[in-house]
Amino acid sequence: MAATRNGLAVELTDLTRVYGDVRALDGFTLHAEPGEMIALLGPSGCGKTTALRILAGLDRQTSGTVRVGGRDLDRVPANKRDMGMVFQAYSLFPHLSVLDNVAFGLRLRNVSKAERRRRAGEKLELVGLSEHADRYAHQLSGGQQQRVALARALAVEPAVLLLDEPLSALDAKVRVQLRDEIRRIQLEVGTTAVFVTHDQEEALAVADRVGVMNAGRLEQLAPPAELYTQPATPFVGEFVGLSTPLPATVRAGRVQVLGHDLEALPGSVEGAGLALVRPEALTPRPVGERTSSGTARVVSVAFLGPFSRVHCALADGTDVVCQVASSSVLGLRPGDDVALELETSAVLVVPA
Repeated sequence: MAATRNGLAVELTDLTRVYGDVRALDGFTLHAEPGEMIALLGPSGCGKTTALRILAGLDRQTSGTVRVGGRDLDRVPANKRDMGMVFQAYSLFPHLSVLDNVAFGLRLRNVSKAERRRRAGEKLELVGLSEHADRYAHQLSGGQQQRVALARALAVEPAVLLLDEPLSALDAKVRVQLRDEIRRIQLEVGTTAVFVTHDQEEALAVADRVGVMNAGRLEQLAPPAELYTQPATPFVGEFVGLSTPLPATVRAGRVQVLGHDLEALPGSVEGAGLALVRPEALTPRPVGERTSSGTARVVSVAFLGPFSRVHCALADGTDVVCQVASSSVLGLRPGDDVALELETSAVLVVPA
């Protein structure tokens, strides 16, 4: 069942942020719909945390506008912006119980003690920590502490929830569990959320749309599947997921690569270039089964559980990465000759 969307629209328009000679943001524009979760993804220093801090009111833009629910927030201080924020560091008060940590923001807002306890208790139940209400931070695991931090941010019932690398300090298994919990809770509560992360899998798994940032600008904002299969720029195509750049030729919107004829995605170069091909779109088959050109030699086979990653080399030495079901490559060995079948309808071709 879809959640009722209680959040507000977020509009960041043409933001710049200059620190001396550094332009942390350079014309950054992002619009989030009410109740939507947007993940900002990009390399270190791309400006994603700067954008989040400006939205929160913890930093101020050099130019541009910030609006939430149509309201201009330029002169509104951070504590008046109706936002909840979860940081990488849990930032829990060690001398307060879990319940009192969650209720802290409500106390600052002069909410009555009885109402504070009620709302804090509700949010602890939401994150599955009701039985730990009387414990202290040092008595909790890292994942539990981050759940408390999330409950605290939600207790003030914010119109916008901001998450700045909230899971990066956790181990892999807990990180996956908690990211799914954050998504479940965000959908249940219906608040608008902006999630900053450097983890691509995390961004693609939790967000309605993912924004890829580079050098202070937004390169592409799209649903996860579209971002992955239809990158709008060479940077997005090379940054998101794994890609093998294969020699290709583009003529009149069609791509010739490994003997296949494919559609060229918008933004592709004309003429000679490199087609960015996803590993899962390539299947190595015994040469006798070849249905098109594109032969290679197996260099290595890495077993990764349900799938395996096969590294091959073309005749010119080009490295090709294939990712296929492990059951389909049980007989492959380094040195085997294979035909490479390409199973995709369109690719982005970048300059060679």
